[in-house]
Amino acid sequence: MNLLDQIAEALTAVQDPELHRSITELGMVDDLNEDDGNVSITLLLTISGCPMQDRLRTDITNAVSAITGVKSVNLNFGVMSQEQRDNVKKIMRNGREKFIPFAQPDSLTRVIGIASGKGGVGKSSVTANLAVAAANKGLRVGILDADVYGHSIPRLMGLMGQRPTAIDQMFIPLESFGVKTVSMEMFKPERSDAVAYRGPLLHRVLEQLLSDAYWGDLDLLLIDLPPGTGDLAISLGQLIPTSEILVVTTPQVAAAEVAERAGRIAHQIHQQVIGVIENMSEYIDPTSGVVISLFGSGGGEETAKRLSQLVGSDVALLGKIPFSVDLRLGGDAGVPVVISDPDSPSAVALNGIAEKLIKRSKSLLGVRLGIAT
Repeated sequence: MNLLDQIAEALTAVQDPELHRSITELGMVDDLNEDDGNVSITLLLTISGCPMQDRLRTDITNAVSAITGVKSVNLNFGVMSQEQRDNVKKIMRNGREKFIPFAQPDSLTRVIGIASGKGGVGKSSVTANLAVAAANKGLRVGILDADVYGHSIPRLMGLMGQRPTAIDQMFIPLESFGVKTVSMEMFKPERSDAVAYRGPLLHRVLEQLLSDAYWGDLDLLLIDLPPGTGDLAISLGQLIPTSEILVVTTPQVAAAEVAERAGRIAHQIHQQVIGVIENMSEYIDPTSGVVISLFGSGGGEETAKRLSQLVGSDVALLGKIPFSVDLRLGGDAGVPVVISDPDSPSAVALNGIAEKLIKRSKSLLGVRLGIAT
């Protein structure tokens, strides 16, 4: 190959940092010239002021400069036209119009809704830590913060104040700790703004967050549901019929009775209830060595027992997460405890639960694998 062909070949290996596709496949390379080893490249960005511009400059310069005979690299940036952006969206969606990828028959993504009967049981903290724990085990993981009124996932994942890159009606989820994250908070004009949506609009919001985001290939999507048995819990079952439900409770018997209702609504709309997690469980006082049951005991076992009777099969208590200051501190700081203090009792419990979750109970026999040859 001549030098220009070598440069073109090298550019095929450079990926857009957000879309994770080759810049040549996406049509981003608008012009390429070479004169006596001096290379000039014009690259089209999907949006003006793309936050990944510096990363692209570095990756392209490094890839081209490594070719023998290249003396200099001059990189110019432009912006795609509407037609070119539409083409990018078609490529990312494999030629299909807007759709929910996880609802398709050929989807290999396991979708788990994290539910609770009432607020304040630590459902969002559990969601964030389970997602990071699963990512640490090599899975491609996403979180959808569907708790529209009480969204807290951005803080827990260290994404406060950040906004996703948008390509018209498609946007790229933010990523931290190896987990892709989408939350309603990322789209509000001001973080302090309240969300005052009623039933039908809530369904539409969930549908848009699922379909307008470019999630890529995920192994696991965790959906942080609002507490209770309202609109969004029902909408999830309608939009993604194959989704499963994980119920979070505390050891209090009163909380367990309410948590059972979250499992009941899932069962009524034909979702599989895959287990119960007890949060804020008894812990050992580090000074005295005494076991302290701050919120009582038995709530997790009681919830699992009642749900097992309801569905007619075993709904396991997947684990108990001890009451932990470290878990709270990690959430406030935006660093999940499985990262900030992996040896703490709460992190050990969360990793154990994640280990159980990532084992598929369903066979993949007969499911089409998205492999192109």
